[in-house]
Amino acid sequence: MKTSKLFTKTTKNISKEAESKNHEFLVRAGYVDQLMAGVYTYLPLGLKVLQKIESIIREEMTAIDGQEILMPALHPAENWKKTGRWETMDDLYRFTSYYSKSEVALGGTHEEIVSPLAKKFIFSYKDLPKYVFQIQTKFRDEKRAKSGILRGREFRMKDLYSFHTDEKDLNSYYDKVIKSYEQIFKRVGLAEKTYLTFASGGTFSKFSHEFQTESTVGEDVTYICRDCKMGINKEIILTQKECPGCGKTDLEQVSTIEVANIFKLKTKFTDQFKVHYLDEKGRENSVVMGCYGIGPSRIMGTIVEVLSDEKGIVWPKEVTPYQVHLVDLNLEKDAEKVSKALEHAGLEVLWDDREESAGFKFADADLMGIPVRVVVSEKSLKAGGYEIKFRNEDKAEILDEKELVKKIKDYYVK
Repeated sequence: MKTSKLFTKTTKNISKEAESKNHEFLVRAGYVDQLMAGVYTYLPLGLKVLQKIESIIREEMTAIDGQEILMPALHPAENWKKTGRWETMDDLYRFTSYYSKSEVALGGTHEEIVSPLAKKFIFSYKDLPKYVFQIQTKFRDEKRAKSGILRGREFRMKDLYSFHTDEKDLNSYYDKVIKSYEQIFKRVGLAEKTYLTFASGGTFSKFSHEFQTESTVGEDVTYICRDCKMGINKEIILTQKECPGCGKTDLEQVSTIEVANIFKLKTKFTDQFKVHYLDEKGRENSVVMGCYGIGPSRIMGTIVEVLSDEKGIVWPKEVTPYQVHLVDLNLEKDAEKVSKALEHAGLEVLWDDREESAGFKFADADLMGIPVRVVVSEKSLKAGGYEIKFRNEDKAEILDEKELVKKIKDYYVK
């Protein structure tokens, strides 16, 4: 892709509302555009990043036997009234249809939809367990949408729902999801700063779990054990004062961003919707349920908050919109040659072919955050090839075409 053909441009102008790095850098670099508070358009570069994050999540959910579905975003009020959350969920978007006069909601979560859906297919213990997930746009009427795409009124969410014969089977799958989430955070570059965190289980169970990523802009307070990579949410620190892993009590208080949460719902929703199964002896039992959420758009914003530097974004290699940022310093034919060689090797290339100064192009490359920058210039050609520099390193080196392609391919294969 040539930069001159991109739908978007980088900009130095930024809204006065920008109070976080992800808001500032994603808008300035042309990844997203703010329509109104808490609502963003994902532009071509931003959509590529979001889709790569969602692909990682999809792969990991499929690996633990999740089957993907897509449920409606528009919900009938009666489902929510059955569970009592029509009146109690304060950020639920509710309205009345102009034509049918029926009350409807925009989905902020999907327990009220997936539970009666499961009832249509689960009858016997032979039908269990089952695992379904979706990646969908959610809507929540946030009192104060802020921090860029970290807290929006419209956002992307993956929710996985599991259905079991008993709590023992639920617990086993719950632990499997924890390991799957740890793998997701490793792949998106956040594992080092993300902690499995004990939180309130609400009306469902004694504890739920969150995945909290350490960040100075985080709205949550977490007490963490760096040895065990575990945390305790501030809301339960009075009842759980020791690290769940090693028992240490001198935990470190940090600000964090909640990037995922998981709950053992048990029979709360299956009882309300009468989702039952017959066991081996023909007795009727309530299906036991778990839910597991993770926010692709929030992960994208968290990556920018945690990994960027003063110059701009630093994308991890699995989610970068392009794998190589090719900077052409007025040598179109030579740049085209190396671009074709890189693409032939299966690499995604963003070719900056604009008639701008070297300094302008380098600043844009740093702002946009693609991990590998390759410069084609008279200076590099005289030195024997092309200059390669990694976004998170200061040094650069000159390599010929064959060496260049191999080095970049090896980087992305590791």
